[in-house]
Amino acid sequence: MKRSSSPASVSRRRFLKAGVLTSSAALTPYYPSVAQTGISSKTDRPVVGAIGMGGRAGGITRHAREFADFTAVCDVDSNRANGSLGLTEGKGTSYGDYRKLLDRSDIEAVIIATPDHWHTKISIDAMRAGKDVYCEKPLTLTIDEGKKICQVVKETGRVFQVGTQQRSECGLNFLTAIAIIRAGRIGRIRRVEVNLHKGPGGGPFQTSPAPTHLDWDKWLGQAPRVDYIAERCHGQFRWWYEYSGGMLTDWGAHHVDIAHWGMGMDNTSPTRIDAKGTLPTIENGYNTATEFEIQCACPNDAEMIIRSTAGESVGVLFEGEKGRLFVNRGRVSGKPVEQLSENPLPEDAIKKIYGPRQPGNHMRNFFDCVRSRDQPISDVFSHHRALTTCHLANISLRLGRKLKWDPVAETIVGDAEANSWLSRPQRAGYQIEA
Repeated sequence: MKRSSSPASVSRRRFLKAGVLTSSAALTPYYPSVAQTGISSKTDRPVVGAIGMGGRAGGITRHAREFADFTAVCDVDSNRANGSLGLTEGKGTSYGDYRKLLDRSDIEAVIIATPDHWHTKISIDAMRAGKDVYCEKPLTLTIDEGKKICQVVKETGRVFQVGTQQRSECGLNFLTAIAIIRAGRIGRIRRVEVNLHKGPGGGPFQTSPAPTHLDWDKWLGQAPRVDYIAERCHGQFRWWYEYSGGMLTDWGAHHVDIAHWGMGMDNTSPTRIDAKGTLPTIENGYNTATEFEIQCACPNDAEMIIRSTAGESVGVLFEGEKGRLFVNRGRVSGKPVEQLSENPLPEDAIKKIYGPRQPGNHMRNFFDCVRSRDQPISDVFSHHRALTTCHLANISLRLGRKLKWDPVAETIVGDAEANSWLSRPQRAGYQIEA
């Protein structure tokens, strides 16, 4: 994900001064041996394997090399797998089946950067193999997958960091915004606008034989078997509902997460969702929403609006009883920010949110927690709740009706058809076992 090149409006120094990831046609369920569980690092540099060596893997593994040593890489595209061996300084091994990587007793943690529809299965198998996990966002394809991941994290006690880097990086804009809100500077939140990019359209695209270096069946995984289309695959998978959720989960995983964080919704979700928008209907073309507006009723009589837009307005606007606050990757602004010079926040305001370690590097936070066994800043439980909002928005949009959600039971009330959308059919051999 590209980040804004604009400088952060509030640096850490200024804030503190002012007070402020796989040849068989299918994969059988993976169960580790006892010897592969309960791993703990013997050194300050854990041994790591990387699964899914596409575009996002470059950035996150580069950061990880500061804190860990790579010994194995894996991708169903052998060109990508073999081309990533530099991460291991020529001493590691490349795999086309992630289960072989998980069989390695020396590997203590994995970094997963596969297409979204593979995240949950690999993550669960990794945790059951005794590995800690760093997985890119959006973490899940469905709400049911999120519930399963949360269940396995609790059962295994593994450390799990989701790649929603806005909780650590992108300057300190987001942490500053949350600190201001926590301090009560905008009062009780009444309304939040989450502005996301518009989704792309495209197609029809041509089918062709899959490249010989790509195991197409394995790439498809749990998703329906279809002919190869280049635009379904590397980099563009996120605009196909079979593999992802479009812009609503791609950027929504970031900005809806911040909205949830600011509204104190890390452990809950909206109770009503009403989505409208435009869904492409071109055969063999992108099929996720290009434009959308979603109204969400939230706890404490607050409202969340998620809409597609463009330009500098992409970000999150919090409206409270005492003021308004806007934040994105380029700036944090509003009267409460302007007032920091004369009405500073306590110097420990960010520390209270982030914890005892210095913010600024999301991967460092993960490896710190691998050693300490603390909860990372972007835990699976809060991410599941934010992504539940995004998934519900997609369900409402695709069904064309309002939904009533029970955030405690995690079910759609009085709508059996809509509830069937909380999970998806999975191809035989690729089912997710929890």
